[in-house]
Amino acid sequence: MELFPRITQTPGLMGGKPCIRGMRVTVGMIVGQIGAGHSVDEVLAAYPYLEREDILQAIRYRPYHLGE
Repeated sequence: MELFPRITQTPGLMGGKPCIRGMRVTVGMIVGQIGAGHSVDEVLAAYPYLEREDILQAIRYRPYHLGE
């Protein structure tokens, strides 16, 4: 079972940074929004093509991959 199935990394996409489901939305962008005090619902409103689980996986993913 894959731990973070919604997180993808593609060398030619966003400089190879971890992204949400192959989109041009990086984990760092999402975590940055949460870190700036935005709620999950606010992030979902700003990125309507994302799903709640995308945000939650990005938050859980980040501590395991701080160097990326």
